Amino acid sequence: MNIQKMLFVTRFEDIQFDDLLPILELRKASLDHVVFLNVIEPEKIALRRGIGYRKDEAVRLRERANVRFIDWAEQLFEQGLEVGVYIVVGPMVQQVVKAARNEEADLIVMGYRKKSKVQEVTEGVDISEIAYRTKTPVLMLKEGKDTPVECPFRRPLLATAWSPASNRAVELIESIGKVIETVHVVHAASERSLKAESSMAIQETRKTTRKKLDDICDRLSRSGIEAKPHVYIGEPSGEIQKAAMEFQASMVVLGMSRRAGWQERWLGSVPKRLMETLQIPVLVVPTT
Repeated sequence: MNIQKMLFVTRFEDIQFDDLLPILELRKASLDHVVFLNVIEPEKIALRRGIGYRKDEAVRLRERANVRFIDWAEQLFEQGLEVGVYIVVGPMVQQVVKAARNEEADLIVMGYRKKSKVQEVTEGVDISEIAYRTKTPVLMLKEGKDTPVECPFRRPLLATAWSPASNRAVELIESIGKVIETVHVVHAASERSLKAESSMAIQETRKTTRKKLDDICDRLSRSGIEAKPHVYIGEPSGEIQKAAMEFQASMVVLGMSRRAGWQERWLGSVPKRLMETLQIPVLVVPTT
């Protein structure tokens, strides 16, 4: 599961070129191609009363994006990377998923801004739904934050739930071992999952969980990656956030099932809650 081609998504008001630079450390693993995607969302070029289409504004935004991308591409060419560019008009989710599929991207990188329930309805599909509509891992950078000073892949926290998506996340970590200093592997078990009535039985559950974590760490160690296992008990998103702070993680990596987006929007999910609460990047790895 090598990351050779990255799709870097920008609306310019959220993600800048400097946000890309720390991620380029993935060249030490296998990254050799960056595709820029600028999405011009329809509401930015529609008339206020919803009638017609402002062609002149669409042309202005396209040319603005084109000028920026030429400069960005030149900088990457100098570093020996291949570069591609898309400038499109349309819904964000649809265009990102389409570009990732057409380019056969190995990683999508984009900004994430928390929205209220009302905004999610009035402004269209929440950006986190991209992860539910693609097989490509999605790295969410926090919008409005200072430029990261280090590669987010340097000290990842890998949260596992023993699912197929979690196993795919382990494969991704294995593939970028040359960039990683240390990975902390965490399983956060909810208290409700501990149905045993005796402390002895609960400790036995903890030992079983720890054994599974040890197996993952051994697997990563064989790939030359320093990995440390940790068991947490409590509400998963809260415990993962606590672990990320405790170990000064540079990002959180976790698998995610590809359930329907509207279910996640109203019922919530651990990945989405983490994207909303963490101040560090979140890498979501969907099931295939």
